[in-house]
Amino acid sequence: MAYSPGPHDLPALTRTTLEAARDNPHGRHGDLLLRDGHLRQSIIALTAGSSLADHNAPPAATLQVLQGAVVVTAGGGTQEHLEQGRLVQLTKERHGVQALQDSVFLLTTVTGVEEESHG
Repeated sequence: MAYSPGPHDLPALTRTTLEAARDNPHGRHGDLLLRDGHLRQSIIALTAGSSLADHNAPPAATLQVLQGAVVVTAGGGTQEHLEQGRLVQLTKERHGVQALQDSVFLLTTVTGVEEESHG
């Protein structure tokens, strides 16, 4: 998918992103939907049993499950089970995501923080 500022049809993108993940030998696919300064929104699909290995966290992030169910793992062995319609703020620790079912989620990240943030 070519980057576009939107508007975006999330139900349609959920279907096409999951189809692309099913066609991928690693069982995953993602596209950047929005980019505005430090703000990024991506749609990511994982087939059942596939995962995103532990990786460093950005300064701020949320994950919203659009379809399916995932487990978010973080440092110290904590796990957060999320199903469709659930939204969670991700920790600032290394974390990973595993799909319990064919799943699609919206990842919102802030890739940098200005010194005088309203945060």
